[in-house]
Amino acid sequence: MKRLINRHPGRVGGVALAMLPFVLALVAYTIASSQRLAENPNDPVLPSLITLTESFLRLATEQSRRTGEVLLWLDTGASLTRLGLGVALAAAAGLLVGILNGSLPYARRTFSPFVTAVAMIPPLAVLPILFIAFGVGELAKVMLIVFGIAPFIMRDLQQRVEELPREQLIKAQTLGASTWQIVLRVVLPQTLPRLIDATRLSLGAAWLFLIASEAIAATEGLGYRIFLVRRYLDMETILPYVAWITLLAFLIDLTLRGVNRWLFPWYAGRSARS
Repeated sequence: MKRLINRHPGRVGGVALAMLPFVLALVAYTIASSQRLAENPNDPVLPSLITLTESFLRLATEQSRRTGEVLLWLDTGASLTRLGLGVALAAAAGLLVGILNGSLPYARRTFSPFVTAVAMIPPLAVLPILFIAFGVGELAKVMLIVFGIAPFIMRDLQQRVEELPREQLIKAQTLGASTWQIVLRVVLPQTLPRLIDATRLSLGAAWLFLIASEAIAATEGLGYRIFLVRRYLDMETILPYVAWITLLAFLIDLTLRGVNRWLFPWYAGRSARS
């Protein structure tokens, strides 16, 4: 008898299993919404799915009377710009520090404890400091994302470098490679796919810091809009925005997975076996 641990779903079964939690969540929401609307047809807390769909289409197509712009796309552009800048800077810093700390013992002794200490600081606790230091403009929001996820990427890449087979480094030295040649031609190629994975795994935290910073000081953005309308209990705007953020995060994650699989097929195959 084949053990359960060795059984794998087929292609169709895998898709069905992946969709199952979403379907159950929608069914649970529909039941809860129907019960509340049956008691009070004007209940604003849990609008029906039809109302939410109509609200999303309105937000995505109608222009604002005040600015003449479509708010959903205006907020999406602002948030994605901040998120992209923050994640790109964090990934660059994580790659540099992670490789140095993982490859060079002197760098590891000097910077690794500091990176570990910084990683222990709750990023939202330093948000007021960032606003004081960088103002309430775009820089503080981007820096919060960098401060929040860069230490995680640094530590993850350092561990990846330290896990590289020692035989590879010894062989490269036997062939006469210098330190920087080993870093560039042995360490870096094996670290880049892990960088994409670490960046992908830190996206949830990056979205959290983005929404938090936009909620405090912004004039546009997905987080700004959600916190602006919450005072009116406008769930017909909040829930479509939350669903839109979830969809964007899912698509970014899927894109990074595809890029990693396309650029580094050897890494994707090894990850699937491990």
